[in-house]
Amino acid sequence: MRARDWKDILADVTDSGVDPDGWRAVAGHREDGLGEELFLGHPDAGVYELKTYAKNPLEVRGVGSRVARRIDDDIEPLLPRRDADGGRFAVQSPPEDEDHAESMARRLEETVKVHAEAPTTPEDLFTDVMDAIDSPAFGPMEYEFDGRPDRLDDLTAEFADADDLLTDDLEDLIDEDAVGRGFQ
Repeated sequence: MRARDWKDILADVTDSGVDPDGWRAVAGHREDGLGEELFLGHPDAGVYELKTYAKNPLEVRGVGSRVARRIDDDIEPLLPRRDADGGRFAVQSPPEDEDHAESMARRLEETVKVHAEAPTTPEDLFTDVMDAIDSPAFGPMEYEFDGRPDRLDDLTAEFADADDLLTDDLEDLIDEDAVGRGFQ
């Protein structure tokens, strides 16, 4: 396992070519220190861990890695299920060009019209909107804005060695940026 820039990990997720709505995520504050942690998992792509922090209001920095090649029976219950209440997430790639953007906009408009005229569920609307805008990864997410979900602690413990490596690399970035020292 090697740590890489967090944006490279997200590029791996968007380029994975797996079923986009099979992704699941858990995120929250880092256990110790500045920033947030995120685990993304898909049965056919494995599990990724990312650790990020805001260097300033306009720039996010971080590290990440693929921590498992697949989701096994031990990892499965640690990721949220589609039928569970909670949030949703999506990873989005920008349109390739103006024609692609117009095509996405038309599909999105039609999707919203269909759901406005017929009975629907929030999950169906979310899935159809993500399909309309060609999201390469989306699904259920457990996230705590001001804390840590229990599942985040469980995933961190499951991948303790990888977590330690990523924590060390993130702390090096934070020290390099002098973010923990306040304004100068």
